[in-house]
Amino acid sequence: MGYAQLVIGPAGSGKSTYCSCLYEHCVTSRRRIDIVNLDPAAEKFDYPVAMDIRELISLDDAMEELNLGPNGGLVYCMEHLEDNLDDWLEEELQHYLDNDYLVFDCPGQIELFTHIPFLKNFVAHLQRRNFTVCAVYLLDSQFVTDVTKYISGCMACLSAMVQLELPHVNILSKMDLVPNKKEVEEYLNPEARVLVSELNRNMAPKFAKLNKALAEVIEEYSMVNFIPLDLRKESSIQYVLSTIDSCIQYGEDADVKVRDFDPEDEE
Repeated sequence: MGYAQLVIGPAGSGKSTYCSCLYEHCVTSRRRIDIVNLDPAAEKFDYPVAMDIRELISLDDAMEELNLGPNGGLVYCMEHLEDNLDDWLEEELQHYLDNDYLVFDCPGQIELFTHIPFLKNFVAHLQRRNFTVCAVYLLDSQFVTDVTKYISGCMACLSAMVQLELPHVNILSKMDLVPNKKEVEEYLNPEARVLVSELNRNMAPKFAKLNKALAEVIEEYSMVNFIPLDLRKESSIQYVLSTIDSCIQYGEDADVKVRDFDPEDEE
């Protein structure tokens, strides 16, 4: 059985930085992980790339040959990868054994993980290869500065959760850049009545019922929760990693190793 993180989130949310810091943390901890680049528009990396979609197709090539824009070109690249799951990806995965741990650094085009089925099909292929997969959704903590942005971020997370149907860990990234952390911490475990009150102050009265319904979905079902991540702190990185490991049961199926020995013959 292999293990995998699918790192998703809007553009600029810190996915590649998260992958880089996670890799450095694991190196320090003498733990092996391999980072896979699934972004055909990526140009440079701060971590060793174990697999790279650009070996199959790059965004520049797709845009030039098919006369596509950046968004259309990226969707085409993902569809091309999907068409080659049984060839290119299968060949790459043959280099990995049971208990290997892969982290997939995904592009930030939001429709790829909210309604286009590519990632869902990609995950299904990994699962057929006996990989246990966890989705890691990153949201910029500086984006969560008021209630309307918080609700928007929650709905995007929820859309990805429903689409992918995976164990899901939502992370507030870039906490080290937030000047007033109390403003963000208020939204880690919000109360519905507080959300409704703030939403009603910021929106027209005709949205009152909608505001109440959205707030109740967030509170009553506890479907969307965030873990703050401060990359300056090793303890914060370790807490996030431990949470993800628990979701995919990493290491729980390891065999107990008992040293065999033969008792010495009695004279």
